[in-house]
Amino acid sequence: MTTQHKPTFTKIAQRNLLAVMPFLSWVCWLALTLISGNLSAQKLTAAKMDALVDKRMWPAIDELSEYVALPNDAINPADITKNIAWTERAFTKRGFQTRVLQTNSLPVVLAEKTFPKATKTVLFYFHLDGQPVRANEWNQKDPFVTVLKEKDGSGQYKALAGDLPKTTVNDEWRLFGRSTSDDKGPIIMLLTALDIVQAEGKTPPYHVKVIIDTEEEKGSSGLKGALAAHKDKLRTDYMIVMDGPMHSSNIPTLTFGCRGNAGFTITTYGPITQQHSGHFGNYAPNPAFRLARLITSMKDEQGRALIPGFYDGISFDEATQKIMAAVPDKKEEINKTLLIADEEKVGHNYQESLQYPSLNIRGMKAAVVGKGSGTVIPEEAVASFDIRLVPETDGQRMIDLVRKHIEKQGFTVLDHAPTPEERLTYSQIVFF
Repeated sequence: MTTQHKPTFTKIAQRNLLAVMPFLSWVCWLALTLISGNLSAQKLTAAKMDALVDKRMWPAIDELSEYVALPNDAINPADITKNIAWTERAFTKRGFQTRVLQTNSLPVVLAEKTFPKATKTVLFYFHLDGQPVRANEWNQKDPFVTVLKEKDGSGQYKALAGDLPKTTVNDEWRLFGRSTSDDKGPIIMLLTALDIVQAEGKTPPYHVKVIIDTEEEKGSSGLKGALAAHKDKLRTDYMIVMDGPMHSSNIPTLTFGCRGNAGFTITTYGPITQQHSGHFGNYAPNPAFRLARLITSMKDEQGRALIPGFYDGISFDEATQKIMAAVPDKKEEINKTLLIADEEKVGHNYQESLQYPSLNIRGMKAAVVGKGSGTVIPEEAVASFDIRLVPETDGQRMIDLVRKHIEKQGFTVLDHAPTPEERLTYSQIVFF
């Protein structure tokens, strides 16, 4: 593996279900290994680890269910305040000192625990907010009341019937509820792992800090301000982000790095107001066709970006290629999950595809589709994009490459909505 480009090991997120037993076992192992130093978890047999986890599994599920019961959409600050109070109590119970860091938006939570012999610090990142709830997408009465389910003969998850005896937990059960996976589950898993560390008499050689975001699903505007305003409080030697998907094999996974993000929106223009296609079809240019031609100039049929310089600076040595090829990704299973016949051909395999920047359309709009639609020529067409970044790609440079590409397609690129004079002067305009 080159130091320049470390492979990322990841998989499609399953945002609202938690593979309870295997993931908690791994977090316990991770905590014992990272936090216990020379008293490492490697000395624990698999049977001992299973016994430790079994003993605390039901208390962990109960604690997580209590946490999930708190609605946590960041659009409602009062709900976030309740989640912050719950979080502080949970960490204080484990001997952490907590503080609420005020920001220009919603506050964030910082929890710290120091140890006498520690010389370095590990900072864990989590977020306690969740995505908005769409009730019609849930196969249970209340998304904030967790339900244990297992697969039936048809492969569908069904609720377990009756009051379950709190003995052994089946590895194949899943706990459904808003944020069980993203991201309250990992918070409870770390706390439970630390409980096990303490019960085993381990003394961590690291100080532990935990930063908990409250607006991750809304862009983390508060956290961004906190990073600058509270730099000294957040200083650390190592950082672990506990917010990521499970691998398709369900094998515990460490991901070395995350792809960043740069975004932009482009708007193309037709007549100043919508026109009837029976009156102006073949005369007034349709901005949706202009946008479509522009979009198809950016990628080929195999999914590779056609923008000059988009992949510059990215190369892999033989050792890195072997690491990526050795990850147990099964293309057939991934494609079956996605229901796609074939994948894009940017990389030789799934892992390699993640090592390149990706150009993605995250939304498009022109006039109205479905109920309320009409035979109109739209006045404008809009597409919103994101570029996933890797270490070799600077966000501003990538945005500039796209802008230059659009200009080469014959468009006049503006940084503002066009004026009437500009609309009459330039044939093809893009507001970038």
